[in-house]
Amino acid sequence: MNSLQTSFWKLLDWSDPDALDDTALKSIIEGLLFVAGNAGISLKQATSVVELPESELKRLLYELQSEYEQHKRGMQILEIAGAFQLATRSEHAPFFEKLAEEPQHSGLSQAALETLAIMAYRQPITRLDVEEIRGVKSERAIQTLVHKQLIHEVGRAQGPGRPILYGTTREFLDFFGLNDLSQLPEPSEELLMPAVQEEIRFLFSGVDSAAGVDLDESGDPNELPNTSDEE
Repeated sequence: MNSLQTSFWKLLDWSDPDALDDTALKSIIEGLLFVAGNAGISLKQATSVVELPESELKRLLYELQSEYEQHKRGMQILEIAGAFQLATRSEHAPFFEKLAEEPQHSGLSQAALETLAIMAYRQPITRLDVEEIRGVKSERAIQTLVHKQLIHEVGRAQGPGRPILYGTTREFLDFFGLNDLSQLPEPSEELLMPAVQEEIRFLFSGVDSAAGVDLDESGDPNELPNTSDEE
């Protein structure tokens, strides 16, 4: 048993793989398959780590593979190009595609919330106009909102460079439970920085926890906890 193998078994608090039953060994093999990821793990690699005869390890792998099939598990063990790997089932692909296409709204930063509030009330609006109101760069916040499908390009402004005009999306309305933009709370006369914080509180009241953000609890609209454009 080499130093790597010794360290492996010490980590598991087991002195010898021969002392383990099939259930424990299959559990270890399952973990190795998970850690190996898409690259998979060959019999030679697994044998070197677990220190079992290749024939024994192969038996355990095939038994584990059969158990996955027998119980119709969400994962399967494939043997590809001499390596074993965990993989999802092809018949479940439509569900994975839906998950990949689902807009991700969690984890909106303070910068993204400020930018979204401005855009909701002042759309269509350019990035430069947003930055003039916020007083800081907003490119990353806008990229985040586009990625989460809360805003999108609605046209081009007249003038040098024809800058992109942004507006909110149908997903924005769905996420915040609005039928249309007329249901937004009345904004302040001017969306300057203190007012932006007020609009955020109105717009996101009741949904800030769903969006995965914590707004400043001080109650002071003039006090912004973060005015940098960070994710």
